[in-house]
Order: sequence, then structure tokens, then C-alpha cells
Amino acid sequence: MGSGMRYLHETLTRFGVGCACVFALAACGPRPVAPLSVADLMQDRVTLDGVAMKCSGDLKLASTDPACAAARIAIDRLAEERDAAESAQREAEFERRRQALRLAQEQARLEQEAAAKVDAYALPIVPVDPPPAPIQATAGTAPARPETAMRTPRGGHI
Repeated sequence: MGSGMRYLHETLTRFGVGCACVFALAACGPRPVAPLSVADLMQDRVTLDGVAMKCSGDLKLASTDPACAAARIAIDRLAEERDAAESAQREAEFERRRQALRLAQEQARLEQEAAAKVDAYALPIVPVDPPPAPIQATAGTAPARPETAMRTPRGGHI
């Protein structure tokens, strides 16, 4: 019986060690991969496209998977960034065109002002006519007489 006991003890020990190894290997399975963050997905467009395609194929997965939620958020943020960049570009183009229009209008105004100015030195020389002769008195009228009386500052005559 001594050897039977010994055999049983070795068998149980081997079985216990074997089970412990199996449980240890089962516990060392692949670790779950943490879901990608929104920032990671925004930086890696290929991964973002892959997650978005995976989520669009399975609607149940799309509503429960945190990677799908992160992908939706990343897609929304990228669209907002693109819209903001396009808006800024349109605003810059508008400002550039408005400045060009202002310059063209200012140039046209200056040209009109230059055309409206009269240069006295560029005018043609016109001969000066002598002043007209005084009108002669006719025979039936008395000649006009100039005021010969002088008045004093107080209103009296001299």
C-alpha cells in the first residue's frame, strides 16, 4: 500500500500542477484593447475610416461600442474644423476682393479729380479787348452829373 499511496500522491500533484498551468494560461489570454480616443482617431484617418466602416455595417455595434461613439465624435469634430477653415478662407478671399475694389474706386476717383481740375497755365491765351466807350448823351437829355457835394460825417453838406 505504500507504493499505491505514493503513486496517488504523485498523480494528484501532477494533476494539480497541470490544472494550475491551464488556469494560468487561460487567465493570460489577450488583454482587451482599450478603445481609441477621439484625438487618436482624429490624427489617424485610416483607423477612423476603418472604425466608421465597421460601425456602419452593424447597427447594434454602432449603438453600443465605445469606439463607434468615439469615431462619430471625431468625424463631427473634423467636419467642424474643415468648415471653420473653409469659412476663414472665404473671409480672407472676401477681404482681398473688397480691398482690390476699394483701390480701384480710389484710383477712379483720383482720375476724375485730376480731369476736373483746370490748369490756368494750360489755358489758351485770349487777347484782352479794350473797355467799351462811354455812352454819349443824346440831344434831348441832360448829361449825367456826378455828385459834387461832399457830405460830412455827421450828415451835413460842406
